[in-house]
Order: sequence, then C-alpha cells, then structure tokens
Amino acid sequence: MTRLASASAHKAHVAVKIRKATPVDGDVLCDLICALADYERLPRPDEAARERLKRDAFGEAPRFDAWLAEADGRPVGYAITFFTYSTFLALPSLYLEDIFVLPEYRSQKIGAALFKYCARVAYDAGCGRMEWQVLHWNTPAIEFYERMGATRLQGWHPYRLGRAELERVLAD
Repeated sequence: MTRLASASAHKAHVAVKIRKATPVDGDVLCDLICALADYERLPRPDEAARERLKRDAFGEAPRFDAWLAEADGRPVGYAITFFTYSTFLALPSLYLEDIFVLPEYRSQKIGAALFKYCARVAYDAGCGRMEWQVLHWNTPAIEFYERMGATRLQGWHPYRLGRAELERVLAD
C-alpha cells in the first residue's frame, strides 16, 4: 500500500490543510521528494540520502522545515524552506527549496495554498523577501509564479559547487 494519495483523484474542490511535517511523516516526505525527482527527470534520493533527509528535517538541530499539503486528509504535496540572510536588507530571507504537488492533484489550488503558507511563514518571521529557483523548462511553474506576482530576477546567475568541486577548492 502506498503512503501517497491514489492517482484516482478527481479535479473537484478538496479541503486543503497545510501543516509542518513531523518525524512520523519522514517516509511520506521522502516519497513526495521522489515524486518531484521523477517530475524533474532527476535521480531519486537513495536510501542513505532518505535517511539524511529525515535526520536533517527532524533531528536535534533541523536544517530545514518541511511543510505538507493534505487534501482530504492525504499528503499530496510538500514544501521545504529554510532561512538565509540578506546583508543589504539587514533582514532574514526565506528560501523555498522545493514546492511540489502530485500531478493528479494540480489545478485544485493546493499549490497556491502551499505557496501562500510559505509566504505567510516569511512574512511572520519578518523576512525581507522569499526566494527560490525554477528550472527554465518548467513552464507551468513559471506561469504559476508569475500569476502569484513573482518577479524573475535579471542580472543574477545561479552558480553551484558540488561536493567534488568543494573538495577540489579545498585541496588548492
């Protein structure tokens, strides 16, 4: 039996509840992360990564917050957030690492509810902004964010050092 909602959901209005994930939600959260990986055509987290995700979400010193969207009592989406800091604003920022709703539950305003919940978290924490990234090919997400009033940043290019690159930098 799968821990995620069945694919037989219809597009009728559903009751949506957003709540902070707890340790008992660890496997469900990992399943939703795997569903996002499938959607983005990326490798799923392996078993060791799943264990790190649960530790980092629910351990003694959590590294991020996980939020679950439930439709009619079933987990159908999630968001991962953490705080960063803007020195120019001299205020915290909320970084939205992931936001995802199972495809069969889209067009029911669940993503909007989850996004607005994260915006509320940022606002209530006194953040000067909320930031995230979107893949260039993800037209539905880009259109969603623009409908929500988001501005695509110009002049900033995301860069990344992976684990192997970090090791090379440190070796020099």
